[in-house]
Amino acid sequence: MVRRLRFNGTGSGVNGCPSVHEDLDTGEVIVHGPPLTDREDIARLRHLDEGEVPIVVPRELLVDWGPKDMNRQAKTIDLDEFDRLFTQFEHTAWRLETRSRYASDEVTETYTQFIRGEPVIWDGLDAEWCANRRTQTALGKHVQRVRVVDNPPTKGQLYLLDNARRNTTVGERIMNLWRAEADRLSLPSEDFWLFDSRMVALLKFDDADNLVGVELITEPAEVVRYSMVRDAAMHHAVPYEEFAAGLAVKD
Repeated sequence: MVRRLRFNGTGSGVNGCPSVHEDLDTGEVIVHGPPLTDREDIARLRHLDEGEVPIVVPRELLVDWGPKDMNRQAKTIDLDEFDRLFTQFEHTAWRLETRSRYASDEVTETYTQFIRGEPVIWDGLDAEWCANRRTQTALGKHVQRVRVVDNPPTKGQLYLLDNARRNTTVGERIMNLWRAEADRLSLPSEDFWLFDSRMVALLKFDDADNLVGVELITEPAEVVRYSMVRDAAMHHAVPYEEFAAGLAVKD
């Protein structure tokens, strides 16, 4: 069985060695670096079994990139506090959307219109939400999303592709990425907002795809990891208009 590995980070600049990876299923940590080769040093190691290879890594590598689940600076916030983050951020708010459906979308009149094949009228909806986005972007702040899409797209993903018209008019930048490309890039399946590259709001969903909680993460190494996810997703994603045009050609 192929491991699902997440690259945590490297302590060596651009050459990528030594580095730390984490197995997302078992929690095991994989560290690679230059081997310890001096015979006298190896002879003094305890519990070195046959087939094991000792390696040498800087202490800073483990401090900066080793898993910190026990000491993770995270707290659960309610949805009202989560909403306030969209007025308190200073520069950027960026989201990765990875789910195939969102239950909250399916109870809206616009979703019903879309499923019936009717043109969705977005004007005048969610006045408070739209006003906030317009206010924040008018201040020079950036609000962006990358939405991961299955092939073929689900009904919910096609609905959000249509919804991007509304988001764009209030100042957001919406981009899309095929799930196969997201998997190739080893992007996580997590849904999250990244604020000012200094805090992460990790969205928690139940088995029925309802948003049930938000975990706020401020631990620096974790925030850097999510920032790396953002950079990779933004580099490979395409504007929603281009993505939608490509779907239309396929149809």
